[in-house]
Amino acid sequence: MEIACLDLEGVLIPEIWINVAERTGIEALRVTTRDIPDYDVLMRQRLAILAQHDLRLADVQAVIDDMGPLDGALEFLNWLRTCFQVVILSDTFYEFAAPLMRQLGWPTLFCHHLDIVEDRVVGYRLRQTDAKRRAVQALHELNFTVIAAGDSYNDIPMLAEADAGILFRPPARVSREFPHFPVTTTFAEMRTAFQQAGRSGSAGNQ
Repeated sequence: MEIACLDLEGVLIPEIWINVAERTGIEALRVTTRDIPDYDVLMRQRLAILAQHDLRLADVQAVIDDMGPLDGALEFLNWLRTCFQVVILSDTFYEFAAPLMRQLGWPTLFCHHLDIVEDRVVGYRLRQTDAKRRAVQALHELNFTVIAAGDSYNDIPMLAEADAGILFRPPARVSREFPHFPVTTTFAEMRTAFQQAGRSGSAGNQ
C-alpha cells in the first residue's frame, strides 16, 4: 500500500505568514523556512514580531479566512486520493489550518498547536520534534510505501526518508542543494511525478 505525504504551505495553499505580512505591511513576517531552515529560530522570531505589533490570533485568522487553496490544488488533491492514501504533514498549526482544511475537503493533517492566552499567541507546542521525517518513518514501520512532496528546507528530511521525494516549486537554492529530488512546477508535472514514483508506474493509470 502506498501513501502520499504532502507539505501544506507552498504546495496546496499559499504561505500563511506571507499573506499576513502582505495584509499587515509587516515585511519581517515574510520570512519562511525557505529563508531560515531552523524552525524554532523562525517561530521565536515570528512570535516576537506578533507581540511587538500587538497582533492577536483573531488578526491572523482573519487573513486565513480570506485565503484559498492554490489554483489547481484541490483538483490535484482529489486525483491523488483516487490513487493513494493521503496525509498532510505540515509545520503549521491546527488553530490556523481549519478554514483551509475545509476548502480542501478535510484531508488528514498532522501539524502542531499554538499556546493562546487571551487571544495572544504566546508560544507553540510541536507534536514532536522532526515531525515530518518521523511520521514517514512510522508509516514505514507500518509497512507502507511513502511518496512525499514538499517545497522547502524543512521538507527535505521527509523527502529523504520517503521511498521517493518530489520538490514542488522550490527556491532555486533548495533545488541546487538537493539535485537528486525531481523538481515540479505545475500540478500536472507533480501528478506525473507521483505516477512515475508509484509502484511500477501504475498509480493513477486505473
